[in-house]
Amino acid sequence: MKYLAWIAAALLAPAAQADVGLNLYGASYHFDRDKAKELGLTNERNPGLGIRWRKPRSEAMDWFLDAGFYDDSASNTAKLLGGGALWHATKGLRLGGGLVLLQSKTYNNGDAFIAPAPVAAYEWRRVTVNAVYFPKWRDVNRTNQLGFWLTVWLPD
Repeated sequence: MKYLAWIAAALLAPAAQADVGLNLYGASYHFDRDKAKELGLTNERNPGLGIRWRKPRSEAMDWFLDAGFYDDSASNTAKLLGGGALWHATKGLRLGGGLVLLQSKTYNNGDAFIAPAPVAAYEWRRVTVNAVYFPKWRDVNRTNQLGFWLTVWLPD
């Protein structure tokens, strides 16, 4: 938890040149429901909190950094730190991805790991709806799933 506070402070320091938002984690969906149930991955309500820092790279692309924690599919606390880029596909639609450092008892035998994370988002003035896809990969992540959360942008 002390690391999350340090990361949040580091992200807020350059806030004058970037946007800062509060991530409200909330849901997931497992495609192979029978396999997920067999593995005890039945929690699809995933509340949690995080912070997002966003800085425009150009008119068509933004850089972002995320840090946070949430209840994962086995109801364990997952901690994340990630970053990447989002392309402005349309006025509100954002497509892109990044890399995420994730640690939870549920995945990879509890060891932290880095995963690619394709992201789609839709922005309205002060709220962004986000979705991420995590594919099945060996014993690290044993099912395919989607994750969903909101980013509420803080006033300038």
